[in-house]
Amino acid sequence: MNKLCFIGAGNMGSAMISGVVKSKLIDRDKIFVSNKSEKKLNDLKEELKVNTTTDNKKACENSDVVILAVKPHIIPTVLEEIKDVINKEAIVISVAAGVNISDIEKILGKDHKILRVMPNTPCLVGEGMSAICPNENINDDDLKIVTDIFNSFGKSEVIDESLMDCVIGVSGSSPAYVFMFMEAMADAAVQTGMKRDMAYKFVAQSVLGASKMLMETHKHPGELKDMVCSPAGTTIKAVGVLEKYGLRNAVIQAQLACVEKSREMSEK
Repeated sequence: MNKLCFIGAGNMGSAMISGVVKSKLIDRDKIFVSNKSEKKLNDLKEELKVNTTTDNKKACENSDVVILAVKPHIIPTVLEEIKDVINKEAIVISVAAGVNISDIEKILGKDHKILRVMPNTPCLVGEGMSAICPNENINDDDLKIVTDIFNSFGKSEVIDESLMDCVIGVSGSSPAYVFMFMEAMADAAVQTGMKRDMAYKFVAQSVLGASKMLMETHKHPGELKDMVCSPAGTTIKAVGVLEKYGLRNAVIQAQLACVEKSREMSEK
C-alpha cells in the first residue's frame, strides 16, 4: 500500500488506526485520516504521527485502501462526496453496521472493489475480531491486503454477508456484554473487601486466561467450566446461583436482540 485512508476517527476508527500504527504494517506517513473534529485530529496526529485533514476528498485521493469508519446514516453522504476521487482499483471498506454491500454499490457502482467488515474495539490492543465480506470484484491479492490490515490488530474471518448480523451480535457488540460482566465481578469483589483497582486486575486476568484456554485447548466451554467445579465446592455453588438467576438466558436474549436490531438497520 502506498496510501491507506480512514474516513472517521470515532471510537472504532481510532482503535483501528492505533492498531495499524502499532503493528507497523504500513509507515505512518502513508496513513491519512479525515474527521470533522479538528480536536480529534490534533490528538491523533500528536499521539500516532499520522496525516490528518478535515477534507474527505483530500484524504482518500489516490488511496489504495479507503476505510469508512463513520456512523451508518452518514455513509451515503460521505460516498456521494468522495465517489469522484476514488478510482476503480481502490479497495473501499465499510465498517458501519447495517450498511450492506449493495447499498455502497448503488452509489459507487457495481464495478468497484467493496468490502463490508465488522471489527470490534479490542483491535485497540491488538486483539480485535473482524468479519470480512467481499463483493465479487475483490480478487485474492485484494483480499490478502484487507486481511493483513485487520489481522494486524487481531484476527479475522472471511464470511458470507448473510452472517453479518450474527457477527455483530457475537463479536461486534459483545465486548460491551463482557465489560458489564467484568464490572459486576469487580463490584462483588469490592463488596467482599478488595480495593477496586486490584479487583479489576484479578477480573481482567481471569477473563483473559479463560479466553486463552478456550482458544488454545479447543475444548468445549462446558468442559472447561467442569474442570473448575469440584464436588460440593465453591465454584459449583456460584454456577448454581448464575443458573438460578438466568445468566445464560439473559446473554442469549440480549444477543438475539442485538442481531434483530442489526437486521432492522439493514432493512431501512
